[in-house]
Amino acid sequence: MNAPQTPTAPPRPRTAPLPPAPAALPAPPAPAVLPVLPGDPLRPGAAPTAAGITFTVSSPTAHAMWLVLLDAAHGEVLREIRFPEEYRTGDVFTMTVPGLDPHAVHYAFRTQDAPGAPPGPLLLDPYAKALAGGEHWGQRPAYRSKIVHEPFDWQDVPHPRIAPQDLVVYELHVRGFTRHPSAAVTSPGTFAGLREKIPYLRALGVNCVELMPVLEFDETDNPFTDPATGAPLPDYWGYNPVAFFAPKAAYAADPWGNGPVRELKELVRELHRAGIEVILDVVLNHTAEGDHRGPTLSLRALHDAAYYLHGDDGSYLNLTRTGNTVNANHPVTRTLLLDCLRHWASEFRIDGFRFDMAPILTRGQDGRPLDNPPLLEAISHDPVLAHCKLIAEPFDADGLDLVGRFPAHGRWMEWNSRFQYAVRRFLTSAGTGTGELAHRMAGSPDLYGQRGNRASVNLLTSHDGFTLADWTSYDHPRNEANGEKGQDGPRDNASWNAGCEGPSDDPGVLRLRSRQTRNALLLLLTAPGVPMLTAGDEFGRTQLGNNNAYSQDNALGWLDWTLADTNAHLLAFVRACLALRAAHPVLRRPARAPGDTPDGWQYPALSRHGELPWQSEDPGSEGLLALLAHHQDDTTGTTDTVFLAANNRAATRAVHLPPPPAGTRWHLSADTSAPPGQDIRPPGAPPGPAVAGPLALAGHSVTVLVAHHAETGDERDL
Repeated sequence: MNAPQTPTAPPRPRTAPLPPAPAALPAPPAPAVLPVLPGDPLRPGAAPTAAGITFTVSSPTAHAMWLVLLDAAHGEVLREIRFPEEYRTGDVFTMTVPGLDPHAVHYAFRTQDAPGAPPGPLLLDPYAKALAGGEHWGQRPAYRSKIVHEPFDWQDVPHPRIAPQDLVVYELHVRGFTRHPSAAVTSPGTFAGLREKIPYLRALGVNCVELMPVLEFDETDNPFTDPATGAPLPDYWGYNPVAFFAPKAAYAADPWGNGPVRELKELVRELHRAGIEVILDVVLNHTAEGDHRGPTLSLRALHDAAYYLHGDDGSYLNLTRTGNTVNANHPVTRTLLLDCLRHWASEFRIDGFRFDMAPILTRGQDGRPLDNPPLLEAISHDPVLAHCKLIAEPFDADGLDLVGRFPAHGRWMEWNSRFQYAVRRFLTSAGTGTGELAHRMAGSPDLYGQRGNRASVNLLTSHDGFTLADWTSYDHPRNEANGEKGQDGPRDNASWNAGCEGPSDDPGVLRLRSRQTRNALLLLLTAPGVPMLTAGDEFGRTQLGNNNAYSQDNALGWLDWTLADTNAHLLAFVRACLALRAAHPVLRRPARAPGDTPDGWQYPALSRHGELPWQSEDPGSEGLLALLAHHQDDTTGTTDTVFLAANNRAATRAVHLPPPPAGTRWHLSADTSAPPGQDIRPPGAPPGPAVAGPLALAGHSVTVLVAHHAETGDERDL
């Protein structure tokens, strides 16, 4: 997250050419007095109608309100029109202006707080569906609200509507995904560039992309500078929204006019056509207005007390560590945020939302958590949002941790950080016992017992923290390039460098790092719940130890696609893991209590073992996780049974296997101790070798066995 101060960075040139701005359309001659008509107090924002453009904005603190019409080409003021008092309804100012060409004009609002008081600054429409002024990435924007008026052809492409248990989420940064020259796309760093990579996503095997913030933000809003050059650093990630309803203009190959809206819709449509859902990472917990030192862009001037939390002394509560905190459960703000989500779900056909610092949305007007936050209840039961996946980041910057306790209303999923750290600490032998990982690999029933494991979004990494490759290569972050003297970013990474800090050419170190990477991925993709991958982890992306690359709009923060060739074996491993998950319903099983054996089943749905079957508490099994997952179709009687064993010790150990279901044999499906390329059965391949007798489980490895009928597969015993 950015610090709250607003920098005064000089403009920086965009790194890729833009199409030319469209020729300015001449504004129509304006009469001395422009006639206006009644508006619609129930339709906030700017809306084209048969009678003209209707403008509506609310503010209980404004004595008077002006509509400021701006030249679309240069942003110069064309005319200021006061909202007629006779058209005002309650706190809502509204009117319709006939004869406006939405291509030729942009707009803003201006308030007057009291009779005779000077007019305030130009304000953005909080309901603006698009913004002008931020078309050039890296240049200080001069924002203006735009009128969106073009229809869009969805070509009858439906929502994929993927069941939660079948979901595989892939988190990515729109610019960083294709900005590197190796991406080899026509429009790098844009919605259009990402669209060109859809075939890659399909071949990988993911079916849901989670886009880091695409709501308009000011990437020049970062007070820190590059310690090596003194140049301003960007707010590359964009967790600092300027507008809740507008897509990021600089993410469009054609950022002018309706280009950003159109291109994002085209991206969503084509992802849907490919069977891939779209989740937006939304930041509703704070805004780019910051504290009293920040810019007044919109909400502060319209209704400061409603939109932001304040302390008893009137200062802004800074629970987000960004300068302000959105007053999410005030009725006025609640309406704005709910309308924002409805807009993205209906206009852009978004399939769900990941809520940054979601516990902020549980806080009341005094900043304390509420038992039943009205906003979350409204989101959960809103009919327009009924199809949407709702994912909470269940902790905030003020220390409120609601993992397993987030108000769910039968709808919400959570980023399960307990899973992340259980896997990391088990594989690095860093103090977490096997029992903790056993809970997570059982679907975290201690956290989601009533809600089911579909509430658990399991992750190894995210944009926050080390990449997966760096988790195996660094014991300590290397964040000096962020300009914060290396003091930013997560401190507890539960990482292990395998004996050498940073890059290494030691074959033993490299083998161990490769094995640990594959161990973590295999555990993630065989665990019940919803797995989430971070873009680039599938082919060994590195940030050279930077675990907070929010300001690195460069090769450090971009995906280097040459690694997909360099580490083709890892990419093939991830694809095979995803194919294994898709092929075995037992790995996407519904929640059942560990040890629970339904009537007629040969085995419990999930059972834990040790070096001897059913002996998980044997002291000799320390550092070993062995699980048998079993599913039986109650109609056909067919079974699906998988055995997983993970060893976090350096020495090989003998694991005596529980017998497979009657009429089947254990067959090797994956073994991370095998050389890359021989470590997992490729998609579509016949079953691997049969395994009889004790399993020789190598040190620092994970093995997966699958039960197949005795007449199938390779009959060689291992």
